[in-house]
Amino acid sequence: MPLSRAVSERPEGSAAPTGRERQKGRTRKALLAAAVELLATGQTPSITEVADAAEISRRTAYRYFPTQEQLLVEAALEGLRPSIVDTVETPDPGQPDDPEARLDRTVLALQRGAVANEQLLRTMIRLTVTRPPSTDQDGRTEPRRGYRRIEWIELALAPVRKELGKKRFERLVSALTVCLGIDALIVLRDLRGLSDAEAEAVCLWTARTLLRASLAEKSGGF
Repeated sequence: MPLSRAVSERPEGSAAPTGRERQKGRTRKALLAAAVELLATGQTPSITEVADAAEISRRTAYRYFPTQEQLLVEAALEGLRPSIVDTVETPDPGQPDDPEARLDRTVLALQRGAVANEQLLRTMIRLTVTRPPSTDQDGRTEPRRGYRRIEWIELALAPVRKELGKKRFERLVSALTVCLGIDALIVLRDLRGLSDAEAEAVCLWTARTLLRASLAEKSGGF
């Protein structure tokens, strides 16, 4: 699967990025883009080499990616992006392209991608959960992982964003983030003992149920 240079600028779990968050997103994007480009040439770049290629200070690069392993894992996972985006945006032949169908395609792409890249994703989790938490200048805990899952879920839900309104949309995105991806796969397989197919079916059911419940609600707060 080819690597992509595109990297989301939106921090995971953020409802409305501030100017500082956007700048952080651009910095992260530049570092990952440089790492992806170096990997594509057959190199195994160090953080220093990536920082130099991105024209970002080495000190800043180490703040985003404390170890070479974490940087390379994140860069490698960017290879999932083009395939999943195409899947979300391309309806199945002869099938309606309604919000539920878009979400179904996203769920299948995420869960099958999690199975196919399980060891890489488990490595990412290991690297991030053992990393001490950090806070920004306002004292808020900063995300430790990439933003791809949020971006793909928002892409799937784009047709209902206006209908749901900001609060219900953000709540639905947050809920789906918990129920999809490698984290859901680990819980359903390691804790519940489900097969890959059974775990996939549970994720599909959960996503559909959350979407239907959100659309059925009257507008308002959480």
